Amino acid sequence: MRVLTRTLVGATAAVGIAVGGLTATSASAAASAPSATPPAISEDAAPLAVVNLGLNTTEAGYVQCWLKDFWGYTGAIDGQLGTNSWKAMQRNLKAHWGYTGAIDGVVGSGTVSGLQRSLKAHQGYTGAIDGIAGSGTRAAFKRFAADSKAFC
Repeated sequence: MRVLTRTLVGATAAVGIAVGGLTATSASAAASAPSATPPAISEDAAPLAVVNLGLNTTEAGYVQCWLKDFWGYTGAIDGQLGTNSWKAMQRNLKAHWGYTGAIDGVVGSGTVSGLQRSLKAHQGYTGAIDGIAGSGTRAAFKRFAADSKAFC
């Protein structure tokens, strides 16, 4: 009987949590409870990272127009530089600016270094090729975005 009661209480609590109940439980108590297993998220449902490197959505949209015209970007011109925008940028960086990594849309130090080489050649970037998107890299990327407006 004790096992049945424990099972029934556990199932009731799980249903209550799923429905949003158990309001008597404080947020701190709920946050401190360890999770037995992490939630399962399919690869298709995982959120895409947006890395605008300091650009607002209008400026990032200009970059997407340029990527669409020259580097096979097929997504929306929405001002959100996500995985597909960065894959297109990586194709450019691999072809011309010494990027040697995977075309994976991840904005890591290799992607930033390639971008810095391009910005040094065409947008007045004067900093080190260090793979860090600091203020100089971001300012030069804004100049690139402004020049890309012509492609929208």
